[in-house]
Amino acid sequence: MSNSADSPPGPARSTFRHPAKVLTAAVFALAGLIFVTSANTAKGTNIRTDSSLLKLSDLIQQRSEKNAALDESVASVRGDIDTLAQRDDGSTKAEDARLEALERAAGTAKLSGSALSVTLDDAPQNATASPGYPDPQPNDLVIHQQDLQAVVNALWQGGARGIKVMDQRLISTSAVRCVGNTLILQGRVYSPPYKITAVGDPGKLEQALDDSPAIQNYLLYVKAYGLGWKVDERGAVTLPGYSGTVDLHYAEPVK
Repeated sequence: MSNSADSPPGPARSTFRHPAKVLTAAVFALAGLIFVTSANTAKGTNIRTDSSLLKLSDLIQQRSEKNAALDESVASVRGDIDTLAQRDDGSTKAEDARLEALERAAGTAKLSGSALSVTLDDAPQNATASPGYPDPQPNDLVIHQQDLQAVVNALWQGGARGIKVMDQRLISTSAVRCVGNTLILQGRVYSPPYKITAVGDPGKLEQALDDSPAIQNYLLYVKAYGLGWKVDERGAVTLPGYSGTVDLHYAEPVK
């Protein structure tokens, strides 16, 4: 065996580490990494309460207001185009009459006549069940998409010539949708109470509401838990013309 200093050293003896000490060191290292990451993300602000972090509901409301402004701009431009087109478009009176009839059928022209309005609303806060009914679940106390659709469908069934939900005219491609406790209609967001106005024979419209099984089911919840329901004859009403886009994204018109 050589004792020379140039001789290569033998294999180093492995050092035994206690598992508890290794685990403790790993935990402290991970905690330090999380602290540094959180500090870099927050940049000195409170992540949970910083007002600069925009809530989703605020973003939705901003987009809704922007869409409303764009709708008004589109309606204004469309009005200018119609005015220019009417100056001298070379059409006959028969063609003009046919165009007006198509606009009325499409819902892009204003519509006046006797009307009926229906208002639906969530139950009051801290609502309780009427005697004889089970305690309400959260879903029992709010307006749902099917409730609004039931009213709209019944009014069409009753011969409505035109329908407005809140401040927007419905057309054949309109979709009444609810997300949570808010209504999303044609790019704009609304909160209850929801008001639906239909132009037509008030008597026939009201009878159609009474004949609807879906509405009769809704009225059970009105009685049990205090959901809002109000039907009014409005006399002479003018519905606005639809002013949004009429482009079809998922279908093509039949020729």
